[in-house]
Amino acid sequence: MIGRSSSSEEAAAGIQQLEGYLLAQSRVREARAHAVVFADRMPWLTTAQHEEVVRLYTQDHIAMSRRALELVVARAGELREEYTARYELLRRRLVCASLTAVIGAACVVLWHVPR
Repeated sequence: MIGRSSSSEEAAAGIQQLEGYLLAQSRVREARAHAVVFADRMPWLTTAQHEEVVRLYTQDHIAMSRRALELVVARAGELREEYTARYELLRRRLVCASLTAVIGAACVVLWHVPR
């Protein structure tokens, strides 16, 4: 049973890695397509210049996308920490309120027990 769980986790990790690769490749194709459209607006470029503009534009587009993704990942981490801290605080408050209610109810019951 343990071997099956490990292989399932490995398969899930492999699928995630494949998804990441395919997403990255689609971003590169998209960046290159934008670069070609951009370079095509400059008909005076030689073929070598055109390819250089496409290459540089693609690199810049990918770098910009990477920076944006890194900012999103960092913010998601910050939000996770923030919400985890809030959740823990609310959980402690709920436990305290529940214990207070139980103790209060027990006191009322014990107070009204005939002696």
